[in-house]
Amino acid sequence: MIREVIVVEGRDDTVAIKRAVDADTIETGGSAINKHTLRRIALAKERRGVIILTDPDHAGERIRKIIDRHVPGCKHAFIPEADATRKGDIGVENASPEAIRHALNRVHTSFEGAESQISLEDMIDAGLTAHPEAAARRMFMGNVLGIGYCNSKQFHKRMAMFQISREEFLAALAQLEEGGQS
Repeated sequence: MIREVIVVEGRDDTVAIKRAVDADTIETGGSAINKHTLRRIALAKERRGVIILTDPDHAGERIRKIIDRHVPGCKHAFIPEADATRKGDIGVENASPEAIRHALNRVHTSFEGAESQISLEDMIDAGLTAHPEAAARRMFMGNVLGIGYCNSKQFHKRMAMFQISREEFLAALAQLEEGGQS
């Protein structure tokens, strides 16, 4: 049984979570998240803790940001887009139980206002921005670090928010370079 309550977007996500782990969920009902749901999430965070596990798409990111703004300090789990896609449909409901368990084993807690150990210059040197393959490189690194995919500005912010250490960053970069990504 997972102690924290897992926040997902809908019923199909809850079904997928329950196939993977024994956990309680709160469903946001999609991106039109209301004040009642935000209050339930805040209460769950106060009493048991919350893990946000939304779809790896624009709507999922929007929901994640809304919750983070209203209920700061939540934990975050990310499923890579490739592991959450079936027949062109992206969503937690498409992820295998193994992919869900893997994401939940790599949870990060956000710390608003935290300073990054990784500079923008480090990101440029790593080819994560201002590089022809920057998006693919960020996707690989985001999956290895467990922080998901996003644009370079958000990627830098997430590394700070989730307190990704220089050692973690360099280890993920080494995996990227070993994997032959350009």
